[in-house]
Amino acid sequence: MSDPFSVFRHHGGNLSAAVAATGRPRAEWLDLSTGINPRPYPVPPIPADAWTRLPEAAEDAALVEAARAAYGVAKDAAVVPAPGTQALIQWLPLLRPRGRVGIVGPTYGEHATAWARAGHAVEDLSDPPAPDDAGAPDVVVVVNPNNPDGRRHDSDALLALAEGQARRGGWLVVDEAFADVAPEVSLCGRAGGPGLVILRSPGKFYGLAGLRLGFAVTAEDVAAALAANLGPWAVAGPALAVGAAALGDPAWQDATRAWLAERRRALDGVLAAAGLTIAGGTDLFRLIETSDAAARFERLARAGILARPFAYAPRWLRLGLPADDAGLARLAEAMV
Repeated sequence: MSDPFSVFRHHGGNLSAAVAATGRPRAEWLDLSTGINPRPYPVPPIPADAWTRLPEAAEDAALVEAARAAYGVAKDAAVVPAPGTQALIQWLPLLRPRGRVGIVGPTYGEHATAWARAGHAVEDLSDPPAPDDAGAPDVVVVVNPNNPDGRRHDSDALLALAEGQARRGGWLVVDEAFADVAPEVSLCGRAGGPGLVILRSPGKFYGLAGLRLGFAVTAEDVAAALAANLGPWAVAGPALAVGAAALGDPAWQDATRAWLAERRRALDGVLAAAGLTIAGGTDLFRLIETSDAAARFERLARAGILARPFAYAPRWLRLGLPADDAGLARLAEAMV
């Protein structure tokens, strides 16, 4: 593994590349390279006809209502379900004329990729612009809490920025993929006005990334444009059923937030015992900063543990949560 960053620099979860690079069978890997809940929502039985017929409007409506309740969506905001937040990230740039787009980062790389591919001029921002900044980009993208460092942005400041963007005819796009573990940061309860587009993803907190389900929470005009471009039956019948069940289960959500916080504290203990500095994170992942990040990545890989390195930050490694004490002990041993 002469260059551990070559195949893992863009996304986590690339176990096939890890198998190819090391020859270790897939079943022997402990994948900590994503921020996905390792104890996923227990998928309920899926009605047999969900596989054999087109989804119906009532099923779509049930999913939307479950999302509204789970995310605390304001009554004036619209909710658009999609086959994964990635689909929404790729569609949003096509709904606006080409312009300047500021991405507050470093952050999830697909935002910059999607806007640049659509012909927009993408700028890297270290902080969001001021609400009254006449020179602000036409679109500002913020991930809150941020991936990979867990940085949080003040809700009132973001809402003021959204209002400023609206006055300039622009948008503020807030990706809340990790807000389920920090619901207090969410703007969903204050959405619906012009200039604000919020993205939510059940894949992380519910551990159901393969469901390919996501939501946009926004004003009616943007929602209508997104829905029209996604087309009918955008979300598959099985995803409608599972998504409605998961989002409609507040008891599981509360218990899972508590469990994730406990597992994160246990992971913090392992990292501290190894003498590592925690640079940030959420209850779904931790970011460590160390001068020997590349060597540690390789050492973990030789032990069958996949972490997430970053080509743009060679001192960083991100680690997801081990699902159980055995995984935590395995990580602790490999850290020695």
